[in-house]
Order: sequence, then C-alpha cells, then structure tokens
Amino acid sequence: MLAPAPRPPGSLALRCSRVLLSPRARLSLLALLLLSAGSLVLLYEPQRLLSSGWRSGADGTGAVLLFALAYGACTAAFVPRPVLSLAAGALFGSAFGLTAAVAGTVLGAGISFTLGRVLGQDALRPLLRGRWLAAADGQLSRHGFRSMLAIRLFPGVPFAAANYCAAISRMGYLPFLLATALGTVPNTAAYVVAGAQADSPGSPAFLFSAGFIVVSGLAAAVVAWRKRHRLRGTAPVPAPVPGVAPEPVGGAAR
Repeated sequence: MLAPAPRPPGSLALRCSRVLLSPRARLSLLALLLLSAGSLVLLYEPQRLLSSGWRSGADGTGAVLLFALAYGACTAAFVPRPVLSLAAGALFGSAFGLTAAVAGTVLGAGISFTLGRVLGQDALRPLLRGRWLAAADGQLSRHGFRSMLAIRLFPGVPFAAANYCAAISRMGYLPFLLATALGTVPNTAAYVVAGAQADSPGSPAFLFSAGFIVVSGLAAAVVAWRKRHRLRGTAPVPAPVPGVAPEPVGGAAR
C-alpha cells in the first residue's frame, strides 16, 4: 500500500489565511468593530469631553487640528455630528469651528467609507437583489458625486448609513469625499454658528442658524415622506411567463 502523499508545507496556513480573508470573515470583523465603537460611545460619551473638557486650552491651530481628528474618530464611531458641530462652534468660534467640523466630517466619512469598502463590499454586494436596493446602488455607482451631494445637503439621511451605502456601491473615493466636503457645509455651518452664539440666543446669527436647522429638517422630512408615498404606490410589474397570456389589469370576467 502506498503511503499518502505529504501535504505541501504551508497548506494549513494558506487555508487559514483564506478563511480569515474571506468576505464573510471581513464582514464579521466590520460588524464587531462597529458594535465595539457604538458601545464605547455609550459608555464613555466622548462628545462631553469634546464640548467641555477643552475649554481651558481651546485655542491655536494645533487645538483646531486635534479637535478635527477627534471629530473624525467620533463621527466614525456614531457620535451625532450636530453635537460635535455645536461643540466646535462653542470652542473655536464660527470660522475655526467650521474648519474643524468640516475637516472632521470628511475624515470620519473617509474612515467609514474605507472600512465599508475593504471589509463589507465583497460580502454585501451579492445581496443587492431587491429593486430599490439595486436602483440605489446603480444611482450611487453611475452618478456618485451628484447623488452624494444631494444626500449630504438634506439632513434627513443618516450620516453613517450614507457612508456605508456609498462604500458598498462602486463610487470612487474622490467623488465621495468631495461631495461630502461640499454638501455638509450649509448644515454644519448652521450648527457651528449656533454653538458659537449659544451665549446670546437672541442674536440675529443664532436665530438665523436655528431657523435654517428647523427649515432644512422640515424640508428633508417632506421630501422623505413624498418619496415614501411614491414607493408605496408603485407596485412591481410581474415578468411574463412564456405560453401564458397576461391577465388584464383590473381582472376580466371569466
């Protein structure tokens, strides 16, 4: 009887690496990272540190840069952006606060986009079989910049959800980051100015920024409601079956 052929060296390590780098394993790692980040935010509430812990030394370019880095990390960890933008305005004023907030927004979006693209795209793209999911994927893939710009301009779409939806699509990095940088400026500026003028709520700047926040939120809600109504009122058309005559609309008497 012939002895079994010896296994080539490194075959076990190769199989283990294939399992660890498989789409499902990477998707599991992404889910674990997001769950851990959300848990840390709930436990330690880093937004409180950013809003009150830096008041003693919140000046200078270095502080603005450090705040932008912390803003990006917190945004990627699901800390609400309005809270961070209010803190940026309260700490640095309108001009420097807006710079830090927009830079942190782009950084956080880039982190989320990279995580979704590297760890989740291969596993989730085969699941885009529904009509609406396929339509959204096609829109983001073919018209990435203008689609993401519209999403950023309307605050009704969750920031993290837009990041990961864009990552799963075939949108490029540059259109995604550029649309994020431009589209988030109006709403972010409103929160930053509100934070900078929080000590004088009767000032025209505070009233204008608060009014812009309310109006933009209502506009986003109206648009979302109309889109939802249209989607619910549109029924899918069944594909014709060969050899079977299609049934007339409304039903015919047999």
